[in-house]
Amino acid sequence: MIDLYSKALSSSLKVDRILGKIEGSDSGPTVVFFGGIHGNENSGVFALKDVFLGINAAYLKGTVYGISGNLRALREHKRYIDQDLNRLWTKANIEEIKSKSILNADETELVELLDILDAILENNCPPFYFIDLHSTSSKTLPFITINDALINRKFSEQFPVPIVLGIEEYLEGPLLSYINTLGYVSLGFESGQHDDFFAITNHIAFIHLALVYSGILEVAAVMDFSKYYQQLKQHSENTFDVFEIVYLHTIKPKEEFKMLNGFKSFEHVKKGTKLAISNNKEIRAPSNGSIFMPLYQKRGAEGFFIIKPIKPFFLKLSAVLRDIKIDGFLVLLPGVSWANKTEGILQVNLKVAKFFAKAIFHLLGYRNRQLTETHLRLNNRERVAKTAIYKKEPWY
Repeated sequence: MIDLYSKALSSSLKVDRILGKIEGSDSGPTVVFFGGIHGNENSGVFALKDVFLGINAAYLKGTVYGISGNLRALREHKRYIDQDLNRLWTKANIEEIKSKSILNADETELVELLDILDAILENNCPPFYFIDLHSTSSKTLPFITINDALINRKFSEQFPVPIVLGIEEYLEGPLLSYINTLGYVSLGFESGQHDDFFAITNHIAFIHLALVYSGILEVAAVMDFSKYYQQLKQHSENTFDVFEIVYLHTIKPKEEFKMLNGFKSFEHVKKGTKLAISNNKEIRAPSNGSIFMPLYQKRGAEGFFIIKPIKPFFLKLSAVLRDIKIDGFLVLLPGVSWANKTEGILQVNLKVAKFFAKAIFHLLGYRNRQLTETHLRLNNRERVAKTAIYKKEPWY
């Protein structure tokens, strides 16, 4: 959209940390929405303000929260001020930030959000649902991103939009990855391009569907439920596939990166397609697949992703294998050992286990993070997931 519309949105946005909190007349789940973790993505904030005006507590079963993310960045319409707030949420970073006497702007935001998150978990009833509302710098279908735990998959499959797995393998420190380490359902929803009017209306539709699918509202209590469902179905172009990220072009410090114009998320590209210019050199697609979140803004360290659809057979197989916890046998393989069994963290010696296919670990829910040239650290969201509190939910 044109800059005038962007400026109009920013100037009309009065930002409070708590956008809304509504307690229902009956007990039920706790649903928490975040908007504006990136300050140039304000459509989620507008959508939450709109939805909260129309919620009648008399029909609500449970509690729903709307929370603003990066307040200062939202006011200045910037992705972040000093550091990307949505890359700070690792346990090590959080402990370091807590120990500091002086915090930068985005670290201050993290501490305030963490206090709110802890209070919500302490003072409300499970099951908990956490939903982070985003938009992208490129044109896109609306879509869901999740850490690969079965509770996330099963809840997300209710929505008529594509699902993208594996982002935690490529991004370190998103808010939702931190919440996943606590074991709760959490997902990100990307509604459209920044400052596009449909980014707001798709968020509004998604929020209403999430309130129904979580059980906090009955379908009958949402007058336009069918309209919202059809809106997302139409904007996603009937794409209901589950995709997996297979490649990321990371922008290095001082790298001069420019995405070529015209690409949009989920657009199919062939191996060798010219995608970007980096330091005056061409960047081409490393394989066939679909381009995902190409970067068309100044700030950001992720130039573009490549994604591929996952066949339904393998999704079903992985669910069966995880249900029987077959991953416990992985440590019998040479070069594989537990780094932390309770948290589902494996360590793999690449000198010994270099021939083990990444796909095998993915099938069992493990996503890797390179530690050194010789070792991988693999995290499994399944072993920390609080599955028991969701098993009685209709969607499980």
